Amino acid sequence: MAETTVADLMAELAALDDPKLRAVNEKHGDDHGVNLGQLRAIAKRLKTQQDLARELWATGDSAARLLALLICRPKAFTREELDTMLRGARTPKVQDWLVNYVVKKSPHAEDLRVAWFDDPDPAVASAGWALTTERVAKKPDGLDLPGLLDLIEAQMKDAPDRLQWAMNHCLAQIGIDHAEHRTRAIDIGERLEVLKDYPTPPNCTSPFAPIWINEMVRRSTV
Repeated sequence: MAETTVADLMAELAALDDPKLRAVNEKHGDDHGVNLGQLRAIAKRLKTQQDLARELWATGDSAARLLALLICRPKAFTREELDTMLRGARTPKVQDWLVNYVVKKSPHAEDLRVAWFDDPDPAVASAGWALTTERVAKKPDGLDLPGLLDLIEAQMKDAPDRLQWAMNHCLAQIGIDHAEHRTRAIDIGERLEVLKDYPTPPNCTSPFAPIWINEMVRRSTV
């Protein structure tokens, strides 16, 4: 079977680009129009191919980068590569997949979490907060949870959107997983009112931290 080239894949992605989907995605800051289910189907066909993943990432095209993140070998990237990739990720979906599908599985995750956490670029800092939220849920030992709540209380209200969203998730996670901090987490959410009016579809949990915390705690006790 002939080897699949980057040029072949770029042509395939271009053919799948849906202008209507692209318009919807652009409202959320993303710049691709390929259905994510179709992307995953291509990735399943390609399987893991680290060299091809690097080539796809190098194109700078968001759909190609999302595909790269699905076929890469997360532990094969150096710390410097991941840092460069994150700083060049540009769009929310690419950054989200990079952090969740690659960085979280990397041996460099904790080092990058610390480095990104208070980066002056809010998009980079939001990745640091996302990794911190992962630790709050899975490896909280060594984290200063009261200190995190202090930072959230002082900074979340006026943070840029992506950073605010990441800080809010951390706030909710602390309240959900750590009963001793739950009252304070809910109080911070109620006073700051971040995402209080966020439009939430039926049967979905609101991202407003007090509602989110109480609902997840309720589910865990049912």
